[in-house]
Amino acid sequence: MSFALGEVGLVHPNGHRALQGVSLAARDGERLAVIGPSGAGKTTLLRVLGAALRPGEGTVRLLGEAPWNLAAPALRKLRSRIGTVHQSPPIAPRLRVVTAVLSGRLGQWTAMRAMASLLRPSDLEGAHEALARLSLEDRLFDRCDRLSGGQLQRVGIARVLYQRPALMLADEPVSALDPTLADATLQQLVAQSESTGATLVASLHAVDLALRWFPRIVGMRGGQVVFDEPVGHVTEPMLAALYASEGGLPMQARGEPLPVVSSGPFATGAAIPVARPDCL
Repeated sequence: MSFALGEVGLVHPNGHRALQGVSLAARDGERLAVIGPSGAGKTTLLRVLGAALRPGEGTVRLLGEAPWNLAAPALRKLRSRIGTVHQSPPIAPRLRVVTAVLSGRLGQWTAMRAMASLLRPSDLEGAHEALARLSLEDRLFDRCDRLSGGQLQRVGIARVLYQRPALMLADEPVSALDPTLADATLQQLVAQSESTGATLVASLHAVDLALRWFPRIVGMRGGQVVFDEPVGHVTEPMLAALYASEGGLPMQARGEPLPVVSSGPFATGAAIPVARPDCL
């Protein structure tokens, strides 16, 4: 198993219960999309899967390890095998793009190589290749504070592609991208999962993207897993109930219909109305 959560519960210091009785598991190489309304617990779930947040209840196994039973060096090694794409990448503004991408393997390098790479990037070809997959190869030596939000989001994805982790976690990875770039970017994450055998778990706001790219859909609401089904078993009533408080399904763009997926709840031959993103 890539990961297994058993009856996981988590309460934040402010008293808010973010997760309640969450049991979820995935085999190596599986691809899961986690969907649900705002505040459903999606980001908290990914932080638990990334060994960045310790739950107060239940059991956690990641890549064959019980992370919170490990000594500090072993925990750092485990975390180096997990790659996380953040909605707003934690990248220092003055950092060069090439350095930001190469930092994906800092946990796998010796301290000497890591320090040397800060002074002189040690793998220009590898960084260039990862950026080229996301149409950013021409920004290799730019400073990160000169990039748009969408470009910076793709740099964070390039860093995980370069890292080649065994478990990839993506928290709203294409929220700042237009529909064409969003599709192309998710395609690269899926291709990475398929080529390396890495498990991919992504939280997505746009339901149509989840249905298009992921064979397994996990619906969350109120910190609980409401359903966990193959994409072809997810129905419109299930989605409507999941997003009942948000007045409709969140989609990718408005006014530009996208073709429906070939299976699942939207396989009707009609187009899906989607919402236009605010930023590129």
